[in-house]
Amino acid sequence: MIYSMTGYASATREIATPGVAASMSVSVELRTVNSRFLDLNFRMPEEVRVCEPTLREMLMNKLSRGKVDIRINLQRGEQAPSVGALNAEVLAQLAQLERAVLDAFPDVERMRTGEILRWPGVLAESGASADLLRDAVLQCGKQAVAELIDVRAREGAQLATMLLGNVTEMESILHRIAPLVPELIAKHQQRIVERLQDALGIAAPDTAATIVSREEIAERIRQEVTMYGIRIDIAEELSRLAAHLNETRHVIEKGGKVGKRLDFMMQELNREANTLGSKAAAKELADASMTLKLLIEQMREQVQNLE
Repeated sequence: MIYSMTGYASATREIATPGVAASMSVSVELRTVNSRFLDLNFRMPEEVRVCEPTLREMLMNKLSRGKVDIRINLQRGEQAPSVGALNAEVLAQLAQLERAVLDAFPDVERMRTGEILRWPGVLAESGASADLLRDAVLQCGKQAVAELIDVRAREGAQLATMLLGNVTEMESILHRIAPLVPELIAKHQQRIVERLQDALGIAAPDTAATIVSREEIAERIRQEVTMYGIRIDIAEELSRLAAHLNETRHVIEKGGKVGKRLDFMMQELNREANTLGSKAAAKELADASMTLKLLIEQMREQVQNLE
């Protein structure tokens, strides 16, 4: 199985607060797009910032590439308290920091009440305990990550089907043109021979005054045509294209994290298709080269989305 780097998943969980009928809910949204590396971007309220390291580890264990936007929302119900309690843990940390600063700088002013209350995380506005919030966020995160993996797997399966279809089509093109190559080259060489004969006047009568005999001219023509035939021979390119297509099929069917490997294979396929086009000695070969390049470009665009 191969995985796409694009996907969306979300999970929501209600938090029941003692004494409140409908206090609040937590939601975790994950959006991913393609990227060369794994890039995690978190957006969350300060009161659940403590969950970031665990969520980051959770995502890094499951994903290897892609830009991931993680959004955590806290939605308070109509009956939820508008002003929450103090977060004792954050308050204790803030007091410890203040004491350390006062020890180092005895003359500085102490923090005022308003400054303390505005400190991020001091007021737990949700009305839910820190443990309840953390558990709810992590459970939502675990559910959203599992759903995201399923979404990326389903899209990856569709991309694999498309890629294998293009590989099959390119293989059929190679099978079709390979038997035609000798005949096409022979016809092209014959046209070259006729043009050279006309240009060199090989059809003129061979007399004693002729500086270069007909046999010498014919031999030179055969040499030129042979050298030209070597230059336009595409057997090697067809062989390499077939080998690259076979490897591409193997990588796709093997599955896993194939994005970078397939990106390299697209470069190799495109190089051989370009060489084939530059050496094409007949319209059939030029058309085949153009079709191959179009199919490779289609694959290259989709490969960019694979993990």
